[in-house]
Amino acid sequence: MNISQETYCRPSLFRHLAIIIYDLLLLLAILLLAGGVAVAFNGGQAIGQGNPFFLLYLFAVSFLFYGWFWTHGGQTLGMRSWKVYIFSNNGSPISWYQAFVRFISAFISCIPLGLGFWWQFLSRSNQSWTNSLSATRIHYSEKSKIKPLSRLS
Repeated sequence: MNISQETYCRPSLFRHLAIIIYDLLLLLAILLLAGGVAVAFNGGQAIGQGNPFFLLYLFAVSFLFYGWFWTHGGQTLGMRSWKVYIFSNNGSPISWYQAFVRFISAFISCIPLGLGFWWQFLSRSNQSWTNSLSATRIHYSEKSKIKPLSRLS
């Protein structure tokens, strides 16, 4: 996807927050399923509180959720429904490395009350920390058609 500076359109605050909420609800469902799988493999016993391996497992599941969608089509399900795309600064699809940097920086930017997200409205470049660090951009296209998720749809 090649988008010139003239046609680039950053999503509005409402659209961006709606995408975040939509994707977090989907991620919550996936984490509940992943937790159920972990309990099943633990012989039906509860996972110990603060278990670092379980927390790392949930963190990895979260990364795979976002990373797979970002690298395969440039959209999570929330982005797809709100017609927003993610791509590299040079216009190409993002790599797994960029997805990893984006995921880690998004996690870190939430710690100081979401300052990394709000930064896009404060900076001159109009880029959040996640976009700046991972060399990516998000683009809203009102003309885009919602593509089916698979060839069977």
